[in-house]
Amino acid sequence: MPVRSVKKDIFSVGSIHWDRRIFDELIPLPDGTSYNAYLIKGSEKTAMIDSVDPEKWTELEMNLCELGIKKIDYIITHHAEQDHSGSIPMLLKKFPEAVVVTNDKCKAFEIDLLHIAEEKFMVIKDNETLSLGNKTLRFLMTPWVHWPETMVTYLEEDKILFSCDFFGSHYAGSDLYAGENPIVVHGAKRYYAEIMMPFRTTVAKNVDKVTAYDIKMIAPSHGPIYDKPEIIIDAYRDWTSDKVKKEVLIPYVSMHGSTKIMAEYLTGRLIKKGFSVKMFNLPVTDIGELAMSLVDASTIIIGSPIVLAGAHPAAVYSAFLANALRPKAKFVSIFGSYGWGGKMVDQLAGLIPNLKVEIIEPVLVKGLPRAEDFKKLDQMIESLEEKHKSL
Repeated sequence: MPVRSVKKDIFSVGSIHWDRRIFDELIPLPDGTSYNAYLIKGSEKTAMIDSVDPEKWTELEMNLCELGIKKIDYIITHHAEQDHSGSIPMLLKKFPEAVVVTNDKCKAFEIDLLHIAEEKFMVIKDNETLSLGNKTLRFLMTPWVHWPETMVTYLEEDKILFSCDFFGSHYAGSDLYAGENPIVVHGAKRYYAEIMMPFRTTVAKNVDKVTAYDIKMIAPSHGPIYDKPEIIIDAYRDWTSDKVKKEVLIPYVSMHGSTKIMAEYLTGRLIKKGFSVKMFNLPVTDIGELAMSLVDASTIIIGSPIVLAGAHPAAVYSAFLANALRPKAKFVSIFGSYGWGGKMVDQLAGLIPNLKVEIIEPVLVKGLPRAEDFKKLDQMIESLEEKHKSL
């Protein structure tokens, strides 16, 4: 990514990873990602905001050379994960006079993860400031967004919030600014779902904390800069709220067609009842899309055949994922087919202790569903419809 001017004496110097397709060996990246780093030239001091994944160190180094940077006084590090902090050892080798500025918890992580010498750190606290001369950095602690040590930096004179993962999006694009691009917000929702949603209530409090300041731009460490920050702030307020939509997710897996027949029946009948429905055939599903759909849904109905007395592994994973991401869903149910029996319902229900949900009566059928089985699915829908009246 070439050097680009954000404002006078503020530069974007990070890297775009166009072809990265998985993150942490877990999260799909259909749109690639970026590792945003920023350089701020004050009248007296120069500060670097975060770094890049070590794989992209050469690009960062070239960008700093292009700017003619001979000295960096401060390296501000918001978060210890290596996609943001991994190039700090290289920066310190190139600029040995630089001081690493962060909070006490992040310092401890980076000593362990990156073997940075303890004497290289300057430890700051919540709401503390650091002067660059004509520019002032204010540090705000935002723990559990999404690690315990995360923080953000507010540049007072330019009213820019450098937010690291907060408000970020895994999106590789050439535009410096997000504008009103819905694709960026879509990517940010996927990012929120996969990374931030387990800490929803804490994230909501930190949204309130940072928006107490007058923010003209939000510069995250993944994805484009929000030059209209109210768009992503409003989206985060919605995602972190307790509001759910009249939306049903049906993640299912079917080995010989019986469970698929039930999934398609449920989908059609729910649509006729005015529900928005998203059906996911788990063996071919982008798990990121499923995670993103969990953000707003009121209901999750998992479909699975019984395999060796339990749920299909794909259905087990979907329940495990929902439990880990802790969505704000209100209702859960289960349906499926079996040949000789098992304990699938107890197994799947036991995998979601983190979900504060009401269980709607499951429907299991032996073999292909019969007329009486479809009536039971209708009863499930009627029960769900009645429950929604209380929302």
